[in-house]
Amino acid sequence: MTTAQSTEVPTKAALPPVTSTAVRVQNAVIKYGFIFVTVALFLYFALSEASFRESATLLDTLRYVSVAAILGLGVTFTMAVGGMDMSVGAVAGLGVSVAAQTMVVQNQVGTVAILAVLLAGALAGLLNALLIVVLKIPDMLATLGTMFVIQGGKLILVDGQSITPGMTLSDGSTAPGRFTDGFLKIDRGTVLGVPISVVVFAGLTVAAWVFLARTRWGRVLYAIGANPEASRLAGIRVGAYRALAYVISGVLASVGGLILASRIGQGDVSAGTSQLLEAVAVALVGTSVLGRGRPNVWGTALGAVLIGVITTGLTIKGLPYYTQDVVEGAVLILALVFSFTLSKRRTA
Repeated sequence: MTTAQSTEVPTKAALPPVTSTAVRVQNAVIKYGFIFVTVALFLYFALSEASFRESATLLDTLRYVSVAAILGLGVTFTMAVGGMDMSVGAVAGLGVSVAAQTMVVQNQVGTVAILAVLLAGALAGLLNALLIVVLKIPDMLATLGTMFVIQGGKLILVDGQSITPGMTLSDGSTAPGRFTDGFLKIDRGTVLGVPISVVVFAGLTVAAWVFLARTRWGRVLYAIGANPEASRLAGIRVGAYRALAYVISGVLASVGGLILASRIGQGDVSAGTSQLLEAVAVALVGTSVLGRGRPNVWGTALGAVLIGVITTGLTIKGLPYYTQDVVEGAVLILALVFSFTLSKRRTA
C-alpha cells in the first residue's frame, strides 16, 4: 500500500516589507527632528556666546519660561480631551490681581493669598466647564468669552489701576499691606541654588506626566480626545472628565499667576496678557516631540525650554524683540509641520 504524497508546492515564508532608506530617514526626522532642533540651537548659542554657557543664564532661562510652561501644561490637559483653553493668560493675570488685593489691600499673609489665588483659578476652570459641558458652547468660543470676562472683571476688582504697596485707595486711605517676604520667594527664592519657580515647574511637569500617562484618569482623558462618542458608549462620564481637564487648567494657570505676582511684586493690571500665546505655543510645539502628534507633557516642557533658549540666545546677541517674535513664530510653524503634515506621511 502506497502513501499518497501531497503535490502542493510549499510556499515561501512571507517576508517583511522592505522599508526604504528615504522612509526611514523621514520617520527619524518626524520622531527626533524637533529634539535635534532644540539641541542644535542650544549648542549654537552656547558655542557662539560665552555668557549663554553660564549656569546663572541657564537657570534664568528656565525661570523665565516657568510661567508659560505651567500654563502650557494646563492647555495640554484641555487638548488631551480635544479642547483648547484660551483663558489661561487671563486667569494668570487674575491671580496676580487677587494676590495683590489680598496682601496689599486686605493686609493678609502670603498663605491666605496663595489659597485665594488657587481658588480663583479653580472657579475660572469651573466657569469654563459650565459653558462647555453644560451649555454646549464650543471650547474655543467659551474660553475666549471667559478670557474677556476675567480681563474686565479684574479691572473692576482693582478699580482699573495696578495695586502697589502704599497706594492711595478709592476711599482716600492708604493700602495697609505689602507683598510678604515669604510670598516673594516663590519666584525670587532658591532651593540648592535652583529658583523655586523652576522647582515648581519641574514638579508640576512630573506630576502632570504621571497623571496623564500612568493613571486611568489620564488614559480616559486621551480616549475622550480621540473619540468622545465611543468613550460615552463605553460608559465613561465624558462631561465630568472634560470639566476636570478645565478645572486643572484653571488651577495650573493660577499657579503661573502666583509666580508672576512674586516676580513683579505688584498687582499689574496687564500681567498675564502675553502669556496666552506662549502657553498655547509650547503646548502645540509639544505635539511634535517624538512624532507623537498628540498633546503630551514632556513635549510641552521641551517646547517651553526651546522658546526660552531662543529668547535668551537672541537677547544676548542683541536682536530686537520683534525679531524674537518672528523666530518663535517660525519655530511654531515648523512644529505644526512636524505634527500635522509630515506625520500623516509617516510609514509604520
